[in-house]
Amino acid sequence: MKLNDMLRLIAGLFVLVAVTLGATVHPYWNFLALFVALNLIQSAFTGWCPMMALLRKLGVQE
Repeated sequence: MKLNDMLRLIAGLFVLVAVTLGATVHPYWNFLALFVALNLIQSAFTGWCPMMALLRKLGVQE
């Protein structure tokens, strides 16, 4: 799996887990989904994403 595919998978899973936990455990979990969304928005403008840097260090192929 390539870097961009892995990034989309991780972001989607984080949002899915956060919304599920927000609906079942405590509404504050929705802030995790908000954090992921804000990171995606800032990466669209800056071209830098913390998760991409981590995935590159882990050796995921571009």
